[in-house]
Order: sequence, then C-alpha cells, then structure tokens
Amino acid sequence: MRPIAILRFSRTEGPAYFADWLDARGLPWQLVALDAGAHVPRDPRDFAGIGMMGGPMSVNDALPWIEPACALLRDAVDARVPVIGHCLGGQLLARALGATVARAAQTEIGWIDVDATADAASWFGERQRFTAFQWHYDAFELPRGATRVLANAFNPNQGYTIDDRHIGLQCHVEMTADLVDTWCRAAPDELPGVSTPALMSEADIRAGLDARIAHLNGVASSIYARWATKRAH
Repeated sequence: MRPIAILRFSRTEGPAYFADWLDARGLPWQLVALDAGAHVPRDPRDFAGIGMMGGPMSVNDALPWIEPACALLRDAVDARVPVIGHCLGGQLLARALGATVARAAQTEIGWIDVDATADAASWFGERQRFTAFQWHYDAFELPRGATRVLANAFNPNQGYTIDDRHIGLQCHVEMTADLVDTWCRAAPDELPGVSTPALMSEADIRAGLDARIAHLNGVASSIYARWATKRAH
C-alpha cells in the first residue's frame, strides 16, 4: 500500500489529528519535513494521497520549496492523486492551480463558525455549520473549476473541492489540545487581550478546550473519511 505524503512546512504545525486518524485506520503515511530540509517529492503517483499542513509563512514568500510544491500539486490533480490542504496547504493548492492568494479581508484567530454550502454537507458529516479553528492572515480565491464548500462572514472562501476528490481548507480541522497549546505559546503577541468576533484572546481560545477539540475531531474524521475513499491504490 502506497503511503500518504504529508508535507510539513513548520515544526510547530505537524499533522496532529490527521496523523492520529490515519494511524487508527492503519493507513501508512510519510512525513516530508520541508522545514528540516527535505526535498519536495517529484512524482505524486508514488503516494496514495498528498496532505499539506499549515505554516506561518505566505505562499507568496520567496521560499525555495514553493514552486516545486506547486508543480507537485498540479501533477497530483492531473494524475487524480487526492490532495488535502489545511490552511497554508489550502492556499498552496489554490496558488498551484492559478488562483490568487493575498491578505485576507479579515484576519481570523480562534474558534470561529463556518457554514457548509447546500450541496457540500456530505464532506462534513452532514453538518451545515461547525466551529473550526482559525489562525490566518492570507486567504485564497477559488481556483478555476473549484466548488466552494465552506464560507463564513469574515472570509467567504473557507473551503473548496476540485473534482470531488481534492479539498483545500482555509480553516484548521487537524487541531489537538497540544497543538493549540503550542501555537498559543509560540505567538502570544498575535493574540488580543480582549476577544472580538474574529480575533480571540488566549483565555477564550483555551476555554472549554477539550469539548471544542472533541467536536472538531468529529468534523475532521468526516472530512478525512470522505477524502480517503479517493486515495490511489
């Protein structure tokens, strides 16, 4: 069985619940730690799927792995090797397919609701709305041929699919309590002292964390299960 390649762009943004979900189902995966100097794979057909995590950088930064990663993703879409992108990963897939990624109309940090479009709820366990985790400054436009599947009041493009096989997410669904803790410790200066609708304080991010994570794990499980049915064999 071919592994799923998981591209990591930052040590602080590993696969978290995505890896937990794959492990629980005996689905092999291979970490490609670009932050540690690993090279972008050349042929997507070596893998059953390609997953991409988040990162504090922009896809518009002059980083040596941006264009090789975009080439890999274009080849994956052409070869029907399923791709899933979380936040930066969703932005990278959008850029690879010709869409604009730029500063978001509204920075989002914290637990924020997103809405599934009318015909996309099956990706999310038939949920019409759920609370996702957000931490982003950029946002993507939809690539040509993509279908919007998630939206919210702050940034309309929260998720899209391509050929009902590939999915790019602006929000984070891979969160664990440890990952939330890591990010809050890594960037406390990015968090406001008092919450607003789009920017949560650290205290509010941590409030009721176990219940929030349990809910989000359920959403992520629905997404990953749907995506995994498309994996190459």
